[in-house]
Amino acid sequence: MTHLLLAIIYLSFISLGLPDSLLGAAWPSMYPQFQVPVSYAGIISMIICLGTIFSSLQSDRLTRRFGTGRVTAVSVAVTALALLGFSLSGSFWMLCLLAIPYGLGAGGVDASLNNYVALHYASRHMSWLHCMWGVGTSIGPYFMALALTGGQGWNGGYRYIALIQIGLSLILFLSLPLWKGRPADAAEGGGQDTGPLPLREVLRIPGAKEVMLAFFCYCALESTAMLWGSSYLVLHDGLTAERAASFASLFCIGITLGRGISGFLTFRLSDTSMIRLGQGIILAGAAALLLPFGEVSAVAGLVLLGLGCAPVYPCIIHSTPAHFGVERSQAVIGVQMASAYVGSCLMPPLFGLLANHISANLFPFYLLALLLLMVFMHERLVRVGKGRQ
Repeated sequence: MTHLLLAIIYLSFISLGLPDSLLGAAWPSMYPQFQVPVSYAGIISMIICLGTIFSSLQSDRLTRRFGTGRVTAVSVAVTALALLGFSLSGSFWMLCLLAIPYGLGAGGVDASLNNYVALHYASRHMSWLHCMWGVGTSIGPYFMALALTGGQGWNGGYRYIALIQIGLSLILFLSLPLWKGRPADAAEGGGQDTGPLPLREVLRIPGAKEVMLAFFCYCALESTAMLWGSSYLVLHDGLTAERAASFASLFCIGITLGRGISGFLTFRLSDTSMIRLGQGIILAGAAALLLPFGEVSAVAGLVLLGLGCAPVYPCIIHSTPAHFGVERSQAVIGVQMASAYVGSCLMPPLFGLLANHISANLFPFYLLALLLLMVFMHERLVRVGKGRQ
C-alpha cells in the first residue's frame, strides 16, 4: 500500500507541473483572439500567483482539519475545473476570474503535498518527485502543440490537460483510504499537535525568517533565469531569437536531469550538503555567463545554473521538519511556499526594469546577488538549527 500511495504522489507531482507551462505556450495564440496586448499574460500570471500565496498560507489550517489526502484531491479537482473553464473562455475577464481557483488549487497541492513527502519519505524521493514536476512542465507544451497543430486551437490544449487533471483527481479521491493509513498529519512522528499557527507566530520561530528569505531568493533566481535567459543570450551574446530559445531550454532540462541525479546523491549527502553543492554549481554557472567565449560559455552557464538549482528547492523543503519540528513543518512550509511565490512574482519583473533602463548585461550579477543573499540566509538557518540541538 505504501508503494501504491508513493506512485500516486509521483503522478500528483507530474500533474502539478502540467499546467505551469501552458500559459506561456498558449499565449501567442490567445492574446490576438482576446484583442489584448501581449503583456496581459502578466496579469493572469499574477492573479494565479496571488491565489497560490493565499492557499499556501492556509495550508496548515486546512491540512490539520481535512488531512493531506483530501486537501490534495480537492485542490487538483479545483485546478482541473479552472483549466476546463479556461478551455471554454471567450473573453479576457473570464480568464482573470478563472485564474483565481487555478491559483488556489495549485497552491493547496504544492504546500500540503511537499510537507507530506518531507515527513514520510527520504530526501531522494523529494528530489525525484520534483524531477517529475519538471517532466510535467515539459509534457504540458507538448499537448498544447498537439492541439494547435491538430486544428483544435489553444482551447483544445487546455481541455487535454483539464481531462488529465480530472482523471487524477478521481484517482486521488479513490486513494483516500491509503492516506489514512499513515500517522495523523498534524503531529507526525509523535509530535504534539499545537493547532494551526498564525502567520505572526510562524515568523517568531527562530530560523523562520531566514528560511523564508532563502526560499524567496532561490525562486527569484530560478524564475529570473527561466524568463530572461533567452533574452540575455540575444542581447549580450548576439544569438538569434530562435537559437537563444533552444539554448535557454537547457536551463529547464538541467533542473529536471539534475533532480534525477540529486536523488542518488542524497544516499551519501545530507540535505544541507546538497543545498551547498547546488549553490556552488549556481555560482559556477553565473561565472560562466561572464566569460568572453560566446555561445560556449553561455550554454555552459545555463546548463550549470539548471544543475545547480536542481537540489536546492527539494532539499530546503525536505529539511524543514528537521529544522522546525514535525508539528510545525506544515505551517513553516506554507509560509515558505508563499515567500517563494512572492519571489517568483516580483523579482523577474524587477530585472526587466533594470534591463530596460540600464542593461541586460546585469543578468549574471543579478543572479549572483540573489545567490549571495540565499547562501547567507541558509547558513544562518543552519546555525540556528545547531543552536537548538
